[in-house]
Amino acid sequence: MSIKEEITSIVSLPEASFKEKGSLFIGKAFPIETEDEFETKLLAFKKEYYDATHHCFAYKLKDDQFRYSDAGEPNGTAGIRIYNAIEHFNLYDVGVIVVRYFGGTKLGVGPLGKAYYKSAEEVLASAVKVIKKPFKKIAITTGFDYISTIHHYLPLFNAVIVNVDYSNVVSFIVEINSSSTKKLRELLIEATNGNVELSESEEIFYRTI
Repeated sequence: MSIKEEITSIVSLPEASFKEKGSLFIGKAFPIETEDEFETKLLAFKKEYYDATHHCFAYKLKDDQFRYSDAGEPNGTAGIRIYNAIEHFNLYDVGVIVVRYFGGTKLGVGPLGKAYYKSAEEVLASAVKVIKKPFKKIAITTGFDYISTIHHYLPLFNAVIVNVDYSNVVSFIVEINSSSTKKLRELLIEATNGNVELSESEEIFYRTI
């Protein structure tokens, strides 16, 4: 997975609905982090709107993985249009589901595509958006004489202390923006005269800033 410097996602669970020639369109958006998480949401959505004619959707993850479905609508009229709305807002880690209750009048391919795009666009426009940056965990081990030094430098990088263990040495587990790890390492080695060890996790996760 390519590491993006930041991504935009959503934190709210917005809903929007409107009617077009008798058909009712209901759209919902929600934050996700995995395909399995989306599938769970989709299953719950189908149970909630079990009597809807179509359950169309699209999602996109931080690793650029995406999927969309017309769910029985004419090819290219629903899923891709919902995905286009996600792309319009340049969002990641987001899923959008739009259900349609058929109103008895066929809309035609063009108007149908516009209706699905409108539903997705409106629900995403109303969503509360957040910026997320890549973080990783670092284990910092040092002597008791340098505890105050560690506490001095960590806030400069907006690092969050997850755990501290006091035994023969002091071990910190911190979360820090992945782009800051090199600079933090250099400063701590200099400030402690080399009396510090830093071990970085390979795992990258995104957190709201």
